[in-house]
Amino acid sequence: MDVRAQMSMVFHLDKCIGCHTCSVACKNIWTDRAGAEYMWWNNVETKPGTGYPALWEDQLNFKGGWVLDKNRELKLRSQDKSDFLPKMFYNPNQPGLDDYYEPWTYQYENLFDAPQGKDQPTAIPVSQITGEPIDIEAGPNWDDDLSGSPVYAENDPNFKDLTADEKKMLFSVERISMMYLPRICNHCVNPSCVAACPSGALYKRGEDGIVLVNQDKCRGWRACVTACPYKKIYYNWKTGKSEKCILCYPRVETGQAPACFHSCVGRIRYMGVLLYDAERMVEAMKAPKEGLVESQRSVILDPCDPKVVEKALENGISPGWIESAQKSPVWKFVVEWEMALPLHPEFRTFPMLYYVPPLLPVMGRSGSNIYEHDVDGIFTSIDKARLPMKYLATLLSAGNIEPVRASMKKLLAVRVFQRSLTMGDIEPGKLTKVLRDAGLDESQAQEIYELSALPGPEDRFMMPPIQREETVEKTTCSPDKCKGNCGLGKSENPERGL
Repeated sequence: MDVRAQMSMVFHLDKCIGCHTCSVACKNIWTDRAGAEYMWWNNVETKPGTGYPALWEDQLNFKGGWVLDKNRELKLRSQDKSDFLPKMFYNPNQPGLDDYYEPWTYQYENLFDAPQGKDQPTAIPVSQITGEPIDIEAGPNWDDDLSGSPVYAENDPNFKDLTADEKKMLFSVERISMMYLPRICNHCVNPSCVAACPSGALYKRGEDGIVLVNQDKCRGWRACVTACPYKKIYYNWKTGKSEKCILCYPRVETGQAPACFHSCVGRIRYMGVLLYDAERMVEAMKAPKEGLVESQRSVILDPCDPKVVEKALENGISPGWIESAQKSPVWKFVVEWEMALPLHPEFRTFPMLYYVPPLLPVMGRSGSNIYEHDVDGIFTSIDKARLPMKYLATLLSAGNIEPVRASMKKLLAVRVFQRSLTMGDIEPGKLTKVLRDAGLDESQAQEIYELSALPGPEDRFMMPPIQREETVEKTTCSPDKCKGNCGLGKSENPERGL
């Protein structure tokens, strides 16, 4: 057992209001400078929608993540030894400016310098790259709130398993439904970006699992941009370096929440420590597609298990971090309650950002085109939800509907439980059956409610300060030897001194 600690996250999608406050907070701190105009380390997408960059989920086009070869070994989708050198100088499988958008500003000076006249002066849009006037055709949230449907939303790659009738029904005016999907770097346990970097500039910190780019080593090959299936690595055209979300590690190191977490209006974001077994990680990522959610959960270790605690201490994980893992809200949502799911686990990167799926309106369409809510069969309406469960499964569980259904059952059971407390119109026998069918008891339902409804920062963020002098550092071998391997690296005691 090789116990590692990882700073992990949960986003509760039922509470996201799509305000983009998180995106603006990140933009103002990290990417408000030349060369980074188009970068959104944090963005909020409307789903169904094409996302940012456009169609980033289509790995047949962008070649991100890992795949299993004929020998059931993990292999980078983006490259192998035969085409590595040519792709260093020309790589067609990465987003272009049109897939992002051409960033723009406005000629505000015209509003102040325009001569007196009969017409109202205007501030025309100009490119932030060329400085020339442009016609705005796209933006980071171009299909926000389904504004582009059916032109944009119907092109969502997650519709591949839906029938034409299901798509038509989803986008009919009287039935339209949507959800918000905030995205940042997943800081994966098995990062394909780290494995793809020719210069060894990308690395995963040993003390907290945060994935970073060493700007001194980066040579601008952009292999990482292609290899990341979530397209959360960006190329700075001004500096010639790759950049990405750093999880606000200067804040995290002092026990403060990242800027996007701190500014979240809906309190949807949770952060805490997870312990996992690095020895089992690679084999877990080789599981069949439909079993990847359970396989990933199986690698996460119980922080209260004395054997796990013992091994963690041997690996240099501090008692403070172990205690934080024991109190982690991420552990509760991901493993204990099995409510939070990874985004596209079929990419096999072992993402450390999990999502609680949105329950959304539970009314469905009957055969007579009338909305109905089956009161007697509490869970019947889940399968008739306006946003098809098949769609959510494609997004969060590699097409396996059962993990999504189990999570949504728990969400609905908590609502029924709280209604029984506030309204008193749920029969005790019926309440017991609802909770039992969802795999919960009353104490668990109450705990889920308290952690989901209006939790304070002390409940959502369990982040111990990092003491670098006590950490175990993770080093990787030279890039020429480790190229294409999983990004775990090797644990070693740190070298201190001058």
